[in-house]
Amino acid sequence: MKAYVFPGQGAQFTGMGLDLYEASELAKELFHKANEILGFDITKIMFEGSADDLKQTNVTQPAIFLHSVVLAKVLGDDFKPDMVAGHSLGELSALVANGTLLFEDGLRLVAKRADAMQKACELQSGTMAAVLGLEDAVVEEICKTTEGDVVAANYNCPGQLVISGAVAAVKGACELATEKGARRALLLPVGGAFHSPLMAPAREELAAAIEATQFHMPSCPVYQNVVAKAVTNPEEIKENLIAQLTGAVKWTQCAQAMISDGATEVVEVGPGKVLQGLFAKIDRSVARSSAAIS
Repeated sequence: MKAYVFPGQGAQFTGMGLDLYEASELAKELFHKANEILGFDITKIMFEGSADDLKQTNVTQPAIFLHSVVLAKVLGDDFKPDMVAGHSLGELSALVANGTLLFEDGLRLVAKRADAMQKACELQSGTMAAVLGLEDAVVEEICKTTEGDVVAANYNCPGQLVISGAVAAVKGACELATEKGARRALLLPVGGAFHSPLMAPAREELAAAIEATQFHMPSCPVYQNVVAKAVTNPEEIKENLIAQLTGAVKWTQCAQAMISDGATEVVEVGPGKVLQGLFAKIDRSVARSSAAIS
């Protein structure tokens, strides 16, 4: 069985999507439609912008979504997933790819999500840190015993867990992690405490946008970040998508669930190869590749 997976924030690069634009009329049409929906020329930033331009949350999230979704659309009949999943933002790409959301609705939700998250970051400063070389349970205990708001946010692969929360609390947890034997505990260059309680102010705004959007029956199950299991019920998908803002990205568990349910091949759709690398650390027996236009 073939699983298609979609990357999240951090996979962006200058020139992303230009090969798709030049190779396909459908891609051109979708990129132009995206410019209209967003109200600014995102394709120009994707194709010509600097790394700093692409780092702005209101650009990064729709750019990665567009690269992933346009690639899936351009693949046409070659795109036949038995299951899909996305890392954080990538979950919205996955939901367009399996027909739960229309392209236009997915892009509007991505823009709303990015805007709401940016506002939450401005209300209360926060950060994230990668903790390498400790068991998940040890990191979870560190978060519980550290003073202030800090939680396990991204379960990326065994021995790689990202924590998120208030700046002082995250720094304190990093110190404790180092004392407990972490190979590394380093702050990440991010704009806020994503997938933590500090994103709560964004939740209401995103929830309203999700409730106002039509979700369809998907063509195949989506393995959602917060529950790490196959979901096909549109109402459940909505609830999990709302919970994802303040909940953890259980990527290790999602990957394990897909493999347990029969996935033998994983195809990454979008910029970069981060998810393939994580799968290699979770289970090397699964075949890994990047989607590409012929």
